[in-house]
Amino acid sequence: MQKSILTPIFSTFPAKPRYRKLLCRAISGNFNPIQTVRQNAALNILTTPQLPPTSVYIHLPFCRKRCHYCDFPVVALGSNSPTQTNDNEDDPRISNYIQLLCREINASRVSFESHSPLETVFFGGGTPSLVPPRLVSSILDLLKGKFGVTSDAEISMEMDPGTFDVKKMEEFMELGVNRVSLGVQAFQEQLLKACGRAHGVDEVNEAIEIMKSCGVENWSLDLISSLPNQTPQMWEESLKLTVEAQPNHVSVYDLQVEQGTKFGTLYTPGEFPLPTDVQSADFYRTASRMLSGAGYNHYEISSYCQDGFECKHNFTYWKNKPFYGFGLGSASYVRGMRFSRPKKMGAYINFVRSLENGMVDYTGNTNINVGDLASDTVMLSLRTAAGLNLKFFRCAFGYSVVASLCEAYKPFIESGHVLCLNEQRRVVTADEFNASLNEDGIGRGLAYIRLSDPDGFLLSNELISIAFGAIVP
Repeated sequence: MQKSILTPIFSTFPAKPRYRKLLCRAISGNFNPIQTVRQNAALNILTTPQLPPTSVYIHLPFCRKRCHYCDFPVVALGSNSPTQTNDNEDDPRISNYIQLLCREINASRVSFESHSPLETVFFGGGTPSLVPPRLVSSILDLLKGKFGVTSDAEISMEMDPGTFDVKKMEEFMELGVNRVSLGVQAFQEQLLKACGRAHGVDEVNEAIEIMKSCGVENWSLDLISSLPNQTPQMWEESLKLTVEAQPNHVSVYDLQVEQGTKFGTLYTPGEFPLPTDVQSADFYRTASRMLSGAGYNHYEISSYCQDGFECKHNFTYWKNKPFYGFGLGSASYVRGMRFSRPKKMGAYINFVRSLENGMVDYTGNTNINVGDLASDTVMLSLRTAAGLNLKFFRCAFGYSVVASLCEAYKPFIESGHVLCLNEQRRVVTADEFNASLNEDGIGRGLAYIRLSDPDGFLLSNELISIAFGAIVP
């Protein structure tokens, strides 16, 4: 579910302003060839989008049924679709799509003189675990042949309870799948039914047991808050059972009511049976408190992990690194250009044909919009607990841009929604912050800016909008 990765707590990110001019170093500017580590890192901010991608997202759109909140491009196979590994003939809807997907990969041009092998592969959907392992194998074999895949690559797969058994899980592991994202969403039968999930609590418990019995060493459990009629007690129970299941990673998403979905027809955000914004914020605070208290690091707005179990693939997005995307509705970021494929199957089939005929070119160009790059860097960095590195940002985009950003955040430093840290990552006081708003202080005494947890993260949309305004001359 590629879209969910880029969804903040309560709504989509605000649109970036169109830049007329940005007071920053041009990419073609003259840098000292004997550069410091700091300058090299700053230069990486500007040149990273031009590097060959080392991550790929593969969209496998098949589900047993469409959930009531889902607006992703999916193909509903029916609740009786096979969940076990067997010798039955492949569903032609799946096998035909995999052939089409492989045609797209084959026809995609690799416009780099040299190409580092892939370090992360993410199978999203949809419910990729509905695809027979031998068909997943054909995709991995093609990726290895075209791009190469490192021996220690993180290969993730989204899986839903009730769509796999022990044998199927073992076959996926034999193919190299070494990280699972398990779409539990809730531990209450009534909530699962209310949001149209194809599985029940018994299948959730069975899937968790399979993770443990198969020895899956890196797995994540996904939850959704603010569901219709969800109570604080239900949410606490889901979090408690999640902690007891001991996943290495937990993703917590707030329900987004999208137009065109069943929930979009039935419900209005903020009105019963959906929670109010205040209640949704309390759900978020509860998750932060309970998961952090259980030893999970809140390393990104929607993501928690045990030490060393951050999702490497998602860090491709947070660090604004290039990536490939293949399949229905998927997005790529190559040579500074973002490109999405059609979300409708007929249009996607025509796209692949045009690609094969040389009529599509989405390989990007070398003319990166530096203003957009600055705003992307701020937006994505502030999603993470690491925050924005002011030294690198200043070196890349100039003192005046960083000074404007810091000035705009002064009230939020005082309110505690934004934190500024020194080089040792100690939080500086508001007085220290104000005293360091000068050329000597920014990048030294003031080394990082991040949003506080949980209250700053809850205001991420507003705070990022303010950042966009501050860096527009």
